[in-house]
Amino acid sequence: MQHVIITGGSSGIGLAIACQLARQGDINLSIIARNPARLQGAKEEIQQAFGTPQQRCLTLAADVSQQTEIAWAIAQAIEKFGAPDMLITSAGIAHPGYFQELPLGIFEQTMAVNYFGTLYAIRAALPAMTTQKQGQIVLISSGAGLVGLFGYTPYSPSKFALRGLAESLRGELKSLGIRVAIAYPPDTDTPQLAAENLTKPPETKLITGTAQMWTAQAVAATILRGIRRQQFVIAPGLEMQLLYRLHSLFAPLLQWYFDQLVARAKPD
Repeated sequence: MQHVIITGGSSGIGLAIACQLARQGDINLSIIARNPARLQGAKEEIQQAFGTPQQRCLTLAADVSQQTEIAWAIAQAIEKFGAPDMLITSAGIAHPGYFQELPLGIFEQTMAVNYFGTLYAIRAALPAMTTQKQGQIVLISSGAGLVGLFGYTPYSPSKFALRGLAESLRGELKSLGIRVAIAYPPDTDTPQLAAENLTKPPETKLITGTAQMWTAQAVAATILRGIRRQQFVIAPGLEMQLLYRLHSLFAPLLQWYFDQLVARAKPD
């Protein structure tokens, strides 16, 4: 039985990935998130998706931004199901707003969860994966990790940082038998997006409103297909693929276009 650990596995893309993996029938799942009640609801949903009665789902309440908590959670998961065959780091937060109006604590918290939460999880799982000389690490970034967006000054840098981490780890871990992948999902219909919309400036809404909205299930299916194909970069949809491949060429045009949208959002 394989073992997959998913941070941020109680909702959104993380939960959708967990449910789709559960249907395969040969996987035990460990999901990590902060809210015990939400974890319990996710566990019930995952159990309903199980392909065989032998499968198990372990829930662990931990804050990924706290190194001791995520290290404890992953140790518990390894003790229960053995070394992970796959680690998916899906935990993340976003709090859009105007740069000068956002408290510095928002920037620090966003980096702590999105970047350091990913780094802590990898550091905690890696020794067991190294011992078995095989495994897969999948970092969930964002389209906002490919292009900086108005209103996302806390979020975009944290997701840009994941690209640097993934690209650096890829070569370092390859010789150990551990594959690394990074996914750049577009805007996805999740509870996180609903929370973002509460503080999203009107300029940001205009910019993000130009992109196609995906379901968490569709994004999860694309990510899992990319993992099966052993892709390093998983960019769901044509928009994300073009953005990843041609960002440097498109950047001046995108910046001009975004500036027009921002100007349109400002009152006369």
